[in-house]
Amino acid sequence: MLMMAEESSAYPQVSAPIDTGGLGFNYKWNMGWMNDTLKFFEQDPVYRHSDMNLLTFSFMYMYNEQFVLPFSHDEVVHGKKSLMHKMPGDRYNQFANLRTMYVWQATFPGKQLLFMGSEWGQFLEWRDWSELEWTDLKDPMNKKMQHFTTTLNHLYKARPSLWQQDHEPDGIKITIADEPDVLSYIRYGKQKDDFTVVAMNLVPVQKDHFRVPVPSPGTYEIILNTEDEAFGGTWTKWQQTLTAEIGENHDVPAWLDVILPAMGALLIKPKQLKPLPKKPLALKGKQPTKALPKHETPLSLAGHQRQPISHQDDWGTSPARSQPRDISKVNHQQSKKLGGKAHNAPQS
Repeated sequence: MLMMAEESSAYPQVSAPIDTGGLGFNYKWNMGWMNDTLKFFEQDPVYRHSDMNLLTFSFMYMYNEQFVLPFSHDEVVHGKKSLMHKMPGDRYNQFANLRTMYVWQATFPGKQLLFMGSEWGQFLEWRDWSELEWTDLKDPMNKKMQHFTTTLNHLYKARPSLWQQDHEPDGIKITIADEPDVLSYIRYGKQKDDFTVVAMNLVPVQKDHFRVPVPSPGTYEIILNTEDEAFGGTWTKWQQTLTAEIGENHDVPAWLDVILPAMGALLIKPKQLKPLPKKPLALKGKQPTKALPKHETPLSLAGHQRQPISHQDDWGTSPARSQPRDISKVNHQQSKKLGGKAHNAPQS
């Protein structure tokens, strides 16, 4: 038997054992994560870059309890709209947002709760006097959304790195949390080479030549692309095997050059790793930095403290999803303005 506390206060040790002063519940609903996540994804993407703290703040307390990440019936009733209906944009972009949000839920430390009907993107909110909108599954987009959720669940079950250390600090390393529109982190299992790289693009603009940090050089494989045509996206083929380049310091020992799909996410697994060079890695003219534990991030989690970037600077004048732009120059200008380094600067 499992006991779960649907509790929204900051009362400590709800899921800690009674003999250590806790309340003895197995899990506590992470209401803060749920509210912040929905508030973020309900926004028009043009405003998201100044509200990334809605996602990154949950990294600060993710190990305070043993959490459940709930998208429950409470969020899809009484005029709150279904999860699908909460998403911004046209129907295509609503599904793209929903797929990315489900990747965020599946890869964040904690256990998932998804209310029935949400797995295929039911448009109407739940009504206790009526059955689910099963007729939605006659629509190809809903059917593909159901296929995506099924695939994500099977992948989650097959990869211990996504759940084995949900409540251990060594279970995650945050690698990018100060970019205006991107989150990237690595989930670790108990085996040394068992890890999954997560990279999410939270705006509907494709990012070419984006550098995603990884722990080791070698070859990697993309195991999930939310923009796969089979899931309702537009991508029919892409480079599934990637080669990691040697990084510039211990914080980023290696990195992958990827194309981040517009309003999409990638899950990447190691295929054949190579050992790091024995010579300490360091930027030219600088001393090598001390390696950080897996659970610490080399990048600031305070990206929300930066000054908002204008819509014009961020997306330009034509943010059409059907015509992705090369935004490496734009990101370089943003980074220069914010005093940071562009992760997707053009490669030399």
